[in-house]
Amino acid sequence: MHHATGRECRFWWAGLALLTPLSALAEPSLDELLREVERLKERVEQLERERVRPVPAQELNLGLSISGTERAVEAPVEAKPTAPEVHVGGALRFNFVHRDFVEASDGKRGESGLDVFRLNVEGAIDNILVSAEYRFYSYMHTLHHGWIGYQFDDNSQLQFGVHRVPFGLQPYPAHNAWFGVPYYTGLGDDYDMGIKYQREDGPWQWQLAFYKNEELNDSTSAERYSFDLVRSGDQQNEETNQFNGRGAFTFGLGTGCETETGASLQAGELYNHITGRRGDHWAAAAHLDSRCGRWHVQLSGIRYNYSPANPEGMNNDTVQVGAFAGTYDVASRADVLVANLAYNVPSPWKHIDSITCYNDYSQLFKDDAHSRDSRINTLGCAVGMGPIFTYVDYILANNMAYFAEGSMAQGGDNEWHSRFNVNLGFYW
Repeated sequence: MHHATGRECRFWWAGLALLTPLSALAEPSLDELLREVERLKERVEQLERERVRPVPAQELNLGLSISGTERAVEAPVEAKPTAPEVHVGGALRFNFVHRDFVEASDGKRGESGLDVFRLNVEGAIDNILVSAEYRFYSYMHTLHHGWIGYQFDDNSQLQFGVHRVPFGLQPYPAHNAWFGVPYYTGLGDDYDMGIKYQREDGPWQWQLAFYKNEELNDSTSAERYSFDLVRSGDQQNEETNQFNGRGAFTFGLGTGCETETGASLQAGELYNHITGRRGDHWAAAAHLDSRCGRWHVQLSGIRYNYSPANPEGMNNDTVQVGAFAGTYDVASRADVLVANLAYNVPSPWKHIDSITCYNDYSQLFKDDAHSRDSRINTLGCAVGMGPIFTYVDYILANNMAYFAEGSMAQGGDNEWHSRFNVNLGFYW
């Protein structure tokens, strides 16, 4: 047995003296002191052994695989919250433009300026999805889209909020930056507020949607991205309670030559703020979208009809649409034809990722026999180089909105006008 030194005896004796009332203090024997010191040292050594003991595998969340008769032990793993996978992106785009129908543009040999600065959010937490985009122009800013969704186990999807209306060629009825007739009549790349269900069954695609109103819930504002009926002056109609359905089948799915054919239907109401009555509107479309090798062909035919509940004596042959902080009239009843052709050119330069050249044509055939049709043709190329994407377009238009005195409603200009447009953007 280890014996304590004189210093240790004095130390323990002083400690015991402090813990003992003075009235009960008695002179202990040397043997008693030694036994007390030994017991205290053993207790300290026991505490030290417990402090440095090995941690069991279960406490380290490890799984042990033991051979022989002992079975594997799997430690419980504490569940951790799923980290959201959210990406924030955007784009900054500029235009260089020459318009032969604007004297100042022609005199200056063109103009340049900001096209758009935009921010995008795309993300998911488990099966919950989110997608949003906000755009800033030099003359306005607006929500492009914003929705929350749910991804089902069968890969179908439910979206609620402001999202793309399922109608016609998707996602875009054109290859160029300026688009064509479907977009300017509110029947292409349109966004509204509602709920949409979509699914794919092999080559089949289905989309069903209901929209309570246009995207801003403010039919008096033309500061929006997609064209909708807007209210000003005598034109006091707005879109409401709209149903959409779109079905498509893809031939040659998964091959180098895929051809999608499909049909779309749209029907809803038009509420007039003057009469307090509801009119109606509908549209139907058939489309073909073929990507075969380097070729891309888009064909579409659309029929639409607006029947507003206007006050007595008001012209029902036109309705007013608006976007980009401006408004104009369109024919209430018309047919739309789309014929687009594109070719993906092999890039001869290593720094150029893609070159797609195209010719997009679309025409508005108005029911009014006294109105001239509206036509637009765009010849151009889109060039991709890393994060930079550039459109170079030469646009010819006849009786189109934004081109001189062109009208997409009644009458209008019967002259062809041109717009040379270079749109350069940086995307991240």
